Amino acid sequence: MHLFNIPTSQIDVLVHRESIIHSMVEYIDNSVIAQLSVPDMRSCIQYALEYPRRAEAVIKPLDLSLMGILSFFKPDRETFTLLDSAFYAAEKGGALPAVLNAANEVAVEAFLQERISFNTITRAVGYMLENMAYAANVSSLDDIISIDNETRIKTEEWLKNKL
Repeated sequence: MHLFNIPTSQIDVLVHRESIIHSMVEYIDNSVIAQLSVPDMRSCIQYALEYPRRAEAVIKPLDLSLMGILSFFKPDRETFTLLDSAFYAAEKGGALPAVLNAANEVAVEAFLQERISFNTITRAVGYMLENMAYAANVSSLDDIISIDNETRIKTEEWLKNKL
């Protein structure tokens, strides 16, 4: 969205269980260019941090001959309940995408530690988006980092109160 300066209305989401394709861009001539790598987000993050420079790989090479079939599905919004929250955060802008990410990371970690149920992840993220709405107003990276830290603390507090 930010990289190509396009509105959320032009973003389409697909479920790709193999996690080989990390992004695709469709151009005006209907050709599609995809970014493929092993299922490891470190290279995508590295590229975002180093852009436009390419740094030495932090992941192993992709061997397409071992991939087999790549599958794609439209997401079921009842199964992927946070997808609507992600679009909401993207449309509101500011640090709300960071709020969504921070709350999700804290809640997922709590789930993996068996401290909360899977469904509590969605509730925690929704609560934080509603209660950190002021985070749409930011003017610097420092503001976003501060809101990320605050969100993580408040999400932990909310989770402790829900247990």
